[in-house]
Formats: sequence, structure tokens, C-alpha cells
Amino acid sequence: MYGIKMQIAEKLAILADAAKYDASCASSGSKRKNMGGMGNTEGMGICHSYTPDGRCISLLKILLTNHCLYDCTYCVNRVSSDVKRAQFTVEEVVNLTLQFYQRNYIEGLFLSSGVMGSADATMERMVSVARTLREKHLFGGYIHLKAVAGASKELCRAAGLWADRVSANIELPRSEDLVKLAPAKSHAETELTMSILKEGIDEAKAEAQSKNPSKFRKSFAPAGQSTQLIVGATEASDRHILGKAVSLYDTYRLRRVYYTAYSPIPHADLSLPPERPPLMREHRLYQADWLVRYYGFQVQELATETNPNLDLSRDPKLCWALQNRALFPVDINVAPRENLLRIPGLGVRTVERILKARRFRKLTMQDLSRMGASLKKAKYFIQVREDNPFLKYVDSFGLEAQLKPEPVQLSLFETGLSAQTGEV
Repeated sequence: MYGIKMQIAEKLAILADAAKYDASCASSGSKRKNMGGMGNTEGMGICHSYTPDGRCISLLKILLTNHCLYDCTYCVNRVSSDVKRAQFTVEEVVNLTLQFYQRNYIEGLFLSSGVMGSADATMERMVSVARTLREKHLFGGYIHLKAVAGASKELCRAAGLWADRVSANIELPRSEDLVKLAPAKSHAETELTMSILKEGIDEAKAEAQSKNPSKFRKSFAPAGQSTQLIVGATEASDRHILGKAVSLYDTYRLRRVYYTAYSPIPHADLSLPPERPPLMREHRLYQADWLVRYYGFQVQELATETNPNLDLSRDPKLCWALQNRALFPVDINVAPRENLLRIPGLGVRTVERILKARRFRKLTMQDLSRMGASLKKAKYFIQVREDNPFLKYVDSFGLEAQLKPEPVQLSLFETGLSAQTGEV
């Protein structure tokens, strides 16, 4: 890597690899204005790159250090691990961020860290990186800081002042699993950090909406806060995972919950699974998350008591529709919005187009196709202006066979799927 000393390059290799297990790095939701310095959070000239399973890698994604005083059994950087250790200085992270941005490799920085010394000491150094970039170098690019659970309120608030997004990882959906696998951590401590961040976000929003906003008002985490839940490290079901996610959304108004399939680590504890769960499980959780947040579904409708894990062979909305055939067919031309959103193959944008267009005429299959509907699914569940010959299947045993996905030949580089955004 030209222009970077070998010592820095070696640190970068170690600490970038160590950061790959955190998926909550999407750069969205911020509109930071360029005030005459370097960089911005939107527009042309930014290199966006994605891994085969859909994760965004357009940020310089590194740990400040992979030294850690905690011994979380699922973490490769735990104190008892024999991994090679490294540590950046504040100045090294700042310089790397600026160099990579100038070369158009990245749009910003995602900075996390192992906990070294104390939560406050670690958080203070991460805040110092963001503050130096903003104040000294007038850096206007995207910054995502990982909040260290247990850090002081002052440092958490400082992180929100300099970063676009701040996140505190809840990691495991059940408290009992955290006690077993990461006894130094707790949901209560992490959620206290989330509440501090929510308070700052709410105050900034109220100030912005006030009749007399301060001339010197600063934004606070304009891209909100997020968290990550690890999937498959324990026996927690999808129902548990989604239930915890919804609770966090409701309580702390998180911008996103990221679901990350557990990745086996060297010399792992025998209580951990030897293999990672299917990436399709991660994909289905993202789809279900979307359905709960934007389509009006409840967790218990998608992951039931009798079937607490999502079906890997079909998307969760289609599974729900097959289990609730008595509610179909739905008349596209008269049904309310909430009913349209439950039709497989219709996304939010398509439903909005339907509601606008049907004020002027009765809609046909062809109209729906032009509006972006996936008729491969939807045609079995809808009434349109013309006769729909596919409705004969809605009450038949043959419907599931009609909707069975066709086998797909994966490419050499296609290792998995992710559904962090999209319509279902």
C-alpha cells in the first residue's frame, strides 16, 4: 500500500479483519453539509463497494484496538484469545481516514474498538478521532462510532455531537445467553447507553423544530443509532430475535437493527455451534424486520409459538399468506392500504402507486406489472378488473407447489444473501 509505512499496513490488516464481524456499518440517513472542508455524506465521487452477501464496505471499517479486557466466548478478540494484537493511535486513524478518502476508496469511517483499560478510556479515544477529523481537518464525510456500553454520559453525548451515527451492540437477544457467554456485559448497561443517545437525538430534534432554534445549534447523531444482534450463536429462535429487535425499536427509536450470522472463531468454546447458520436465516430476519416496521405485521404473526423460526424456503409474507388463505383474494381496486400491504409480491411503493392510480380507473394485471408488482406471487391472491384464472388455486392444495421456488444455479462467487433493504 503505497505511502503507508509497513507497520501501519500491518496494523490495518489486523484491525480491519477484526472489524468484519460487526455488520452495522451502512452509511445512510445523514445529510451533513460541507462547510468548506473535505468530504460529504452524499453525492457523486464516493466509492460504494459491497461484499457478495450484501454488506456495505464503502467505509474505512476498523477497530481502534483488538485488545480487550472482556472474555466474551463468541468474540475472536476476547482476552483469552491467542489472536495477534494491534492498536492504532488517534493520529494514525485520522491520517488513514483522510488518505483513503482522498483516494476515493471510502465515504467515511466506521470505528469500533475492543475495551482496553476501561470503557471511558476507550470511548474517549474514539471520540478524539471524530473530533480531530471534524475540527482540525474539517472532515465532512460519514462517521459511525461504536458506543462502548458503560461509558459515561458525557462521552456518549460527545460521540453523538461528532458522529453521524452511534451504535451500541446488544449482541444476544436473551439476557440469559449474555450472562452465559459474556458475563461482563448486560442488556441493562447497553440499553442505558442507548437511552443516553436517544435523549440526545430527541433534544436535537426538538431544538430543530422549535420556533426559535439556536443559531449555534449542533446536530446530534443525525443518522440516528443502531445495534446488532448475533444470529445462531445460541438456541434463541427467530421469534426471540425479532421480539428483542421490536422492543429496541419501540423503546429507543433505533434507526436500524442489524442481524449478523454467527461466524465460528478459532479455539471456540465448546458451547458454541461449530458451524455458522445459513445466511438465508439472516436474509429472512431482514425481510421480517421490514414487514414489522413498514407493512403492519406483528412478530407473532411471522414467527409463531408453534413455528418460532422463519421458513428458509419462502419469504415470511408469503408464508403468512399461505397460512391465512381465508383472507384472500383481495380486490386491488377497493381494498384499504393495510390489506394491500399484506399481498405477497406488493411492496410499499407499488401499493402507493395502486392507491393513486385506482382513483381514475379500474386496474388490471398489466397495470400492476407496470407498477412493479411481482405477479409471480401476487396473481394467486388478488382480484383485478378482468377475470383472474389463477384464483382457482387460492383454496387448493396445489398452491404451494405453484409457488415453490425454482432451483437456481449459484455463481462461483455467490456465497450468501442479505436483505437489509427492499420490498417483499
